Amino acid sequence: MKKINKNKIIPRGRILIGNVIKKDISKTATVQVEHLHLIKKYERHEKRRSKIRVHNPENMNAQIGDIVKIQETRPISKTKHFIITEIIKNEINKR
Repeated sequence: MKKINKNKIIPRGRILIGNVIKKDISKTATVQVEHLHLIKKYERHEKRRSKIRVHNPENMNAQIGDIVKIQETRPISKTKHFIITEIIKNEINKR
């Protein structure tokens, strides 16, 4: 009989692309995702933004300003339901 590792995070569900706007020490980041919302009355679209708390694994280590791909997973904590799966573009801070 095989033992199943219950702590492994398996991505499933929605896939979104966003920008890392905040990074915490505790393997957590905040990603801002933009999407279009239809206004039926005027038959126009408007941009809307949402902030999503995501798990930032040690092997990814996304920094502020990076464009990342996130994917839905099981609840990791009260507010984290997404995990960073890929870093699309690295942003180098030039200060």
